[in-house]
Amino acid sequence: MRIYLACTVRGDRTGVFAGRAIAERLQRHGHEVLTLHLLAENVDAAESQLTEEEVYRRDIEWLSTCDVLVAEASGSSYGVGFEVGYVLGRARHTGQQIVVLYNKERRHSISRLISGNCDAVCCTTFGYGSIEELTAFVDRHFAVSPT
Repeated sequence: MRIYLACTVRGDRTGVFAGRAIAERLQRHGHEVLTLHLLAENVDAAESQLTEEEVYRRDIEWLSTCDVLVAEASGSSYGVGFEVGYVLGRARHTGQQIVVLYNKERRHSISRLISGNCDAVCCTTFGYGSIEELTAFVDRHFAVSPT
């Protein structure tokens, strides 16, 4: 699957370690992660090489064509909220799925629109208590069955 992994770039980067663990597991299961560059320490500097319009156009293209949006939503971020809302608003027509993950210890600082998402058709929301719990969820949810 083509997966858009959303995580905070300019805001609270608390979830970047979790994002790296998610990406590693997704790749281990054979999925293409479109946004690996977001997990680099120098992501903001690297992204500043593009204009804002170029970032927008690139990301909208990826969001429009991915099979699944996986959002690590532990950090406060307008961008992650936009990405989730964009795909969720289209998902019933496109067949795309959304998986929202967040650290339960940070629940108090996460938008209730994220932690309270109960769209059982297009979205799975999961609060994790540890990286081990997170990677076990990713393994269960994204393991590819042999054919």
